[in-house]
Amino acid sequence: MKRNIKFGVLFKKLLITLLIVYIASIFINQQKTLNAYKSNSEYYESQITKEKEYQDELLSLKDNLNSPEYIEQIARDKLDMYLPNERIYKVYN
Repeated sequence: MKRNIKFGVLFKKLLITLLIVYIASIFINQQKTLNAYKSNSEYYESQITKEKEYQDELLSLKDNLNSPEYIEQIARDKLDMYLPNERIYKVYN
C-alpha cells in the first residue's frame, strides 16, 4: 500500500512538473511571436510614414502643377526651352 502512495505522489509531482514545463514553453513561444509581430509593426509604421511624406510631396506638386513658375522650370529642365533673347552658357568639363 505504501508503494502505491509513493507512486501516486511521484506521479503527481511528475505531472505537475511536466505541466509547468509545458506552460513555460508556451509562454516562450508566444513571446517570440510577439517580438516578431512588434518588429513587423515597426517596419510597416516606418513604411506608412515614408508613403505619407511622398503623398504630401505629390499633393504639393499637384497644387503647383499649373503655376507659371513650374511650367517654366519644366520647359527649361526637360524640354531645353528658353525665353527669347536669353543667353545660355553651357559649361563642359
